[in-house]
Amino acid sequence: MNTLKSAAVAALVTFSAGSFAAKPTSIVFSANGEKEDGTAYSTYMVKCSNGQKEELTAWDNRRKWCVGNAESQDCQKKQIKAAKAACK
Repeated sequence: MNTLKSAAVAALVTFSAGSFAAKPTSIVFSANGEKEDGTAYSTYMVKCSNGQKEELTAWDNRRKWCVGNAESQDCQKKQIKAAKAACK
């Protein structure tokens, strides 16, 4: 019985911690840019619920979204997924 209670408490704590994670509150266009090789990209600023601001870069006509600057490898296919990753 104690094992069941411990598992329930652990699950509740894990769920609660996830609900307090920072979430994106706004995504605003910042600027267009171009790498040395001519590849175009756009930068956006993500504002998170905890007050931090993070940069996103959009590639391939906004089909690829990366957390951070033009050199980032943390990329997603959806803007919202990249924004959530930036706020973690």
